[in-house]
Amino acid sequence: MTDAYIYDALRTPRGKGRKDGSLHELTSVRLSAQTLNAVKERNNLEGHAVEDVIWGNVTQVMEQGGCLARSAVLASDLDQSIPGLAINRFCASGMEAVNLAANQVKGGAGEAYIAGGVEMMGRVPMGSDGAAIAVDPSLAMDTYFVPQGISADIIATEYGFSRDQADALAVESQRRAAAAWEDNRFDKSVITVKDQNGLTILDRDEYMRPGTDMQSLGALNPSFQMMGEQMPGFDKIALMKYPHLEKIHHVHHAGNSSGIVDGAAAVLIGNKEFGEKYGLKPRARIKATSKIGTDPTIMLTGPVPVTEKIMADNGMNISDIDLFEVNEAFASVVLRFQQAFDVDPGLVNVNGGSIAMGHPLGATGAIIIGTLLDELERQDKELGLATLCIASGMGAATIIERV
Repeated sequence: MTDAYIYDALRTPRGKGRKDGSLHELTSVRLSAQTLNAVKERNNLEGHAVEDVIWGNVTQVMEQGGCLARSAVLASDLDQSIPGLAINRFCASGMEAVNLAANQVKGGAGEAYIAGGVEMMGRVPMGSDGAAIAVDPSLAMDTYFVPQGISADIIATEYGFSRDQADALAVESQRRAAAAWEDNRFDKSVITVKDQNGLTILDRDEYMRPGTDMQSLGALNPSFQMMGEQMPGFDKIALMKYPHLEKIHHVHHAGNSSGIVDGAAAVLIGNKEFGEKYGLKPRARIKATSKIGTDPTIMLTGPVPVTEKIMADNGMNISDIDLFEVNEAFASVVLRFQQAFDVDPGLVNVNGGSIAMGHPLGATGAIIIGTLLDELERQDKELGLATLCIASGMGAATIIERV
């Protein structure tokens, strides 16, 4: 097997996913094209430099429909001989794009790939694709489907996490993100997004609320209590699946859940020969990848079993890992990961996460791989693990090793 290396990793700033968000004027194709252009320019790529562009996006309808990856290539400065593959593994789409590309390189199917993803949540709302798991009554009933917010509250109930614990993690995420920006830790990776006239639209994550504290979060009402306890009564469905629970404790709200944002990210992956051809130095080796299916009702526990799987498959222990990125879809997801592996919270999401900066669904997996790589370099550490929970009950993970 050939080694697959990361030569570059970059992302756009994350814009608020609504009409007054700074990135709202751009389509997914245009934001993706700017991201691909940045990869091309930073690495002096020419012609058919990469075998393919593998691009994740979750809500694949309207302007995000079709093969968005190919549309983005054609809208970019990349050579038209480079094809494009659009993929969807829900919140892990960006990570799965990277993992697929890495495994293609390892298997000898091309020297290099650009992988990543995009989501313009302010233009193409989450759920507007009418996913079968939510709207097909027979499937929803058979799987005891509940919305993700209810699933997050089930995790908190099942594993004993309080509202204060969830809020404290959110406050810390905001603090860490603000400190990372203040310390210029994202300078290597965050590109400036410009309009068609070359004027800057956004050069910094705009969702953050650095003044967040326990008092301000304490004033927020639980976001999922009404849908859980009143019609259609998702709590009753959850309790049919988990009868040992007396009731669902609703601890999540907008302040301790991931933010709705727009954004894109890309990772340049190639073998040794590719780097030599373009005079590029590898930053990390993609050591291992993994994915797994989990209970579709509680849904968001995937980071635990997929981490157990990737450790077992590669003869590793959790203590071998220096730093972790665990996507902050909801506070309870990260709390459960830390509880399951008894890892030092100081090693998890060192620079904050999606609670503070937002979760552009199709891009987040690629974002956290890049963030992990930057932090490994900053701290001069060797091994990092990135993982995400995934809708309808899945988990994905990637281990990278600095070279």
